[in-house]
Amino acid sequence: MSVIPTLPSEILRCPACAGAFEAGDDVLRCVGCRRAFPVEEGIPRLFWPNEWEPGRDDVTESIKAFYEQTPFPNYEDTDTLWSLREKAERGVFARLLNEQVAPRARILEAGCGTGQLSNFLAAKSGRMVFGTDICLNSLRLGQAFKVRNRLDNVSFLQMNLFRPVFPKESFDVVISNGVLHHTSDPELGFRTLTPLLKPGGLVIIGLYNRFGRLSTDLRRKIFRLTRGHLLGLDPRLRRENIGLVRKRTWFKDQYQNPHESKHTIGEVLGWFREAGVEFLTSLPHAVAFDPFTADEQLFEKRPAGTRLDHALVQLRILWTGGREGGFFTMIGRRPPA
Repeated sequence: MSVIPTLPSEILRCPACAGAFEAGDDVLRCVGCRRAFPVEEGIPRLFWPNEWEPGRDDVTESIKAFYEQTPFPNYEDTDTLWSLREKAERGVFARLLNEQVAPRARILEAGCGTGQLSNFLAAKSGRMVFGTDICLNSLRLGQAFKVRNRLDNVSFLQMNLFRPVFPKESFDVVISNGVLHHTSDPELGFRTLTPLLKPGGLVIIGLYNRFGRLSTDLRRKIFRLTRGHLLGLDPRLRRENIGLVRKRTWFKDQYQNPHESKHTIGEVLGWFREAGVEFLTSLPHAVAFDPFTADEQLFEKRPAGTRLDHALVQLRILWTGGREGGFFTMIGRRPPA
């Protein structure tokens, strides 16, 4: 049976009808609608398409096809658990997240890509981590790393985040980093994920900023006009310590992606309010001239800032946007019961 011990079938739900599963050899079968979903290489293939009204824009299939061809990020220089830890901890945010998420937390990473963050967070024993993505090739890379490094407390599943396969209130932490802006309806994606949080659970989302992304948009136009020349305009592509594979996947993800949207701090604060999620903090902070420090407490409440604060913060994202693609992260908490 390919349903591994860390992925008991009883915690999953059918993406078509929300029925429970019974497990067989290399298959999960819904006891309600009797649909069967294969389990291939240890990865349950639970993707179910959106069933939106006719004529509504849906980019799911084009994004799925893009990332099947271009899994992101690549494992080029992270073959071992030690090298993955070293890479992740060079980024302050990943290190703080690993230090501050509870040791026995149940974590969902919705849109995990190749699963590097899921595998990193699973390296701390006691946690149960689930990485889901629409792209099977990306999941295979994450699964191969997991098997090679014997990480028994992480599981990878193919899933459409608009059709989640988990019951409500299943997770202590839900992470969707760099994902929602590649969907047709980012706010709906957020509203679909937040009910999966337990009372008091934490949600972490990362998005492209409307202003911070302007420099990337300009470079994209230049690259098109010059047919891929002048790549040195991107700071990451100038770095000598990044291999060719990682540079190639970064270029494709940043400049050739078939769909992306951009968002503001104020807009996402509105999503939090509508979903009943308490804002805790953001990276960068929502208040101007309030630096993010190396010993930051990610889950302590900070001020949400004013419109002027947001304008100044987003201008700074524009100024530094070349390094991380104009990206910002916001963290919230579902109120306790």
